[in-house]
Amino acid sequence: MDLRIGRVYRDEPAPPGAYRVLVDRLWPRGIRKEDAPWDAWWKDLTPSDALRRWYHQDPEGRWDGFRRRYREELDALGDEVTAPALAACRRYGTVVLLTAARNPDRSHVPVLRQWLIERLGEAAGA
Repeated sequence: MDLRIGRVYRDEPAPPGAYRVLVDRLWPRGIRKEDAPWDAWWKDLTPSDALRRWYHQDPEGRWDGFRRRYREELDALGDEVTAPALAACRRYGTVVLLTAARNPDRSHVPVLRQWLIERLGEAAGA
C-alpha cells in the first residue's frame, strides 16, 4: 500500500489505478463539483472547524499542539466514519490524499496519512 500526498491545483497525473481522495473540509476554490478530478471526498476525516481555525491563527507556534489534537479527533471517530477510508486504502495499491493547502507538509494531511498507516498496520497485526 502506498499513501501519497498531492495538491489539488497541480496537474500531476496520478499513478495508474490510484485512488484519489480530497481530504479538505472545505471545497477547493475554482473547482466545480462535477469536474472534480478525484474519486472521493473524506470530509469527515478532516480537522474540526474549531481546530482548523485555532491552528491557522499561529501555524508555526501551534504545529505540535495541532498534530496532537487532530490525532485525538481522529481517534474519537467511530467505525462508520473510518471504516470506508481504511477499506479504500486496503483495496487500492496507491491512494493519493489531495489538499488545496499551499504547504501540504504543514497541514493536517501528513497527520492523517500517518494515522491511516498506523490503523492499517494495527488491522494487519490483529
